[in-house]
Amino acid sequence: MWVEGKVIERRDWNDKLFSLFIQADIAPFLPGQFIKVALPIAGKRIGRAYSLVNAPGSATLEILVVAVEQGQLSPALAALSAGDKLEVSARASGFMTLAEIPKCRDLWMLATGTAVGPFVSMLRAGQLWSQCENAVLVYGVRYAHDLAYIDELNTLASQNPSLRLMISVTREAIPGAFNQRITELIATGQLEQAAGLPINTDNSHLVLCGNPDMVSETQQLLLEKGLHKHLKRQPGHITVEKYW
Repeated sequence: MWVEGKVIERRDWNDKLFSLFIQADIAPFLPGQFIKVALPIAGKRIGRAYSLVNAPGSATLEILVVAVEQGQLSPALAALSAGDKLEVSARASGFMTLAEIPKCRDLWMLATGTAVGPFVSMLRAGQLWSQCENAVLVYGVRYAHDLAYIDELNTLASQNPSLRLMISVTREAIPGAFNQRITELIATGQLEQAAGLPINTDNSHLVLCGNPDMVSETQQLLLEKGLHKHLKRQPGHITVEKYW
């Protein structure tokens, strides 16, 4: 089921990456869930899933979008401005929520690109600390200008010593950031060393969201460490959300 939505604001992070703030009446949701947004294109409704960045209870919905040149929907979304209409799914979906993630000492949130959105929602909601003692957000991008919400994330990390923010920028050298892919940082142990926390079966749960290569390669590295995927019928250490 679809409801009408209206863009009330947009924020451009660079020439392709932007946030849309949408007014729409949808059912209550949990941080980590996603909605579908759609536009009529060439006589068809074209819809895609986007994670909600806002916390529950916010007056507006917020999504983070990258315009893909050959994409069916994202270029049209990139053309929207305040006052424009679009369609929004009436209910959010997805199981990458704290309600589905087992309690642990150390919660690792690994994101590439726009997949940081659901983790920003979780942090804004302030519910992480009933789930874990320590939280590590690992945020990987190609260039520094792709780091959406970075000022807000730095502020949150500076205010809470239990939150560790690890940034990886792979195509340029940035002070204070790694210059390697997330998978390399895990394979070499650099990520654990920098966080001061081991990744193990006793204390860790890892949530992977973003580029499918990162997700699959990271999952394989974690399996080699003895961790396994979390399922309702078999509790584990790895929760996965895929965009593609």
